Amino acid sequence: MDQHLIALDLDGTTLNNQSALTQETIRTLRTLADEGHIVSIITGRPYRIARHIYDQIGIKTPMVNFNGALTHIPHEAWDGEYEVALTRELALDLLANREQLGIKTITVEDKYRVWANHPTKDLPEFLPDHLRDDQLLTAENLTGRPISLIIEYQPGQAEKVIKAVNEKYGTFVEARVWGGPYNILELIHRGTHKESGMYYVAKQYQINRSHIIAFGDEHNDLEMLDAAGRGVAMQNAIPDIKAIADDVTPVDNDHDGLAKYLQEYFKLSI
Repeated sequence: MDQHLIALDLDGTTLNNQSALTQETIRTLRTLADEGHIVSIITGRPYRIARHIYDQIGIKTPMVNFNGALTHIPHEAWDGEYEVALTRELALDLLANREQLGIKTITVEDKYRVWANHPTKDLPEFLPDHLRDDQLLTAENLTGRPISLIIEYQPGQAEKVIKAVNEKYGTFVEARVWGGPYNILELIHRGTHKESGMYYVAKQYQINRSHIIAFGDEHNDLEMLDAAGRGVAMQNAIPDIKAIADDVTPVDNDHDGLAKYLQEYFKLSI
């Protein structure tokens, strides 16, 4: 079979409901990689909380983090690596105006570093629940340009924050509300979504669109699934994702839906 790019969202897709990989998923993805396919994680997660998943799978192909804003090969110096950064001014402006905007927590990241105005226990896997002094978000500590900016807002304050961002920074910044039960929105460079990272990886390996298969379940997967040659929604995906997908997995992420779909599609004997 021709070489494919297999683009994988993590949460709600490749990972089960305990945010873990199953052995069946690992075996399936390793088999596909061994057969010469490009297995690529394309996630909204920062690198710091996606690296262990990449290492568990045991692949050596590019990873896309921050919903398309960072593309790299972990543990390697790759000349194809790129990032799409925001501005330091944006982060410090929101920090200064956080109380009037109803912002609880601001978390800023680049590839290796994270800063926040305070630790939070609200979402410990994604937001830092402890900080060193040099990780406190201040003008002195934030010396470079961040890639990602996550805002945890007070209930009902999302529109106020988005309006303030759009008025001042809307020409280059885009706000996206997280799915699920979280009062969280992410600021990304306008036009940077998962599909841009997916297409970039495909270009590196001369894989055309018809040989791209992408999997996802949430709002931030929409552009990627829509742009892939074959966009596959998880059984547990939100309705908007199922509506644009070319196919839906027969079972959900908590029952190896991704692995089972890939085994059937590529006729694997696992």
